Amino acid sequence: MKSKRTKALEISAAVKRHAYERDKGCCVLCGSPNGLPNAHYIGRAQGGLGIEKNVVTLCPECHREYDQTARREEMRQELRDYLRGFYPDWDENELIYRKWEM
Repeated sequence: MKSKRTKALEISAAVKRHAYERDKGCCVLCGSPNGLPNAHYIGRAQGGLGIEKNVVTLCPECHREYDQTARREEMRQELRDYLRGFYPDWDENELIYRKWEM
């Protein structure tokens, strides 16, 4: 049985569909048509929720680079600006799992 935290961090099919449509099926960083809506802005390891405001469409190359390179902060700023463009009330503090709030 999955814990509440695990369930909260997972990206549901509905969230993936909405993120994919929002991002027009392309990587939001490089524009590749090979993007998938499975990248957390705030990573699952840091408690990033699987909600639309925390999920972006990235191609495998950009996703790997975002997860594993020194360019993470630069890319993070670009993703932050991108998400704020869709959600005027976007707040990073609302994207993190908090046990006492769930």
